[in-house]
Amino acid sequence: MRLALPAALTDLVSEFKRLPGIGPKAAERIAIWMVSNPSASPLRLLAAVDRVASSVTKCPVCGFYAEDSKCVLCDAEVLPGIPLCVVAYPTDVLPLAQCGSFDCGYHVLGGRLSPLDGVSPDDLAIDALVQRVKDCSVGEVILALGSDIEADATASYIADLLLPLGVVVSKIAQGLPSGSSVASADPNTLKAALLYRRPTSSLS
Repeated sequence: MRLALPAALTDLVSEFKRLPGIGPKAAERIAIWMVSNPSASPLRLLAAVDRVASSVTKCPVCGFYAEDSKCVLCDAEVLPGIPLCVVAYPTDVLPLAQCGSFDCGYHVLGGRLSPLDGVSPDDLAIDALVQRVKDCSVGEVILALGSDIEADATASYIADLLLPLGVVVSKIAQGLPSGSSVASADPNTLKAALLYRRPTSSLS
């Protein structure tokens, strides 16, 4: 007779395996911990998941996460003329907003152009971005989409649409991350670091 976990526990393992970054062994450990540990509070976890599923949606203005008609970013007063930072995914907003460099609005595309994966401009919130630039007093559009081929293609496509509107379009700088060495950097990173170099007078 082949020993197996109870069917309910097996189903729970299967659901955890669907989560990104969770493999079969990790899913099994989490599921067993939940049924074995008194402090796991599975009902509280279930309630939290149910609340997210029923109340969290996409902001109709910027595409970030929202519980009300607008997200906290779009519900706050936005000064005319501030930059609009364009990102690929909602998870890109938090690190940019939390770094506290300067105030700006955000616009989430929902992905990046990828013909091989069937992602076209119609699948992204590019038309909504163009409309926001036309309707609002946007001083600058900052493209923060990454540094790979898909990011560059998406940035070029958006820039071609926005530049005729008279808005300043820029990309975030690329290069060596803090604490890294030239010897350990890959060729593309070094190329970007040289391309986006600054004069020493601007480094202070």
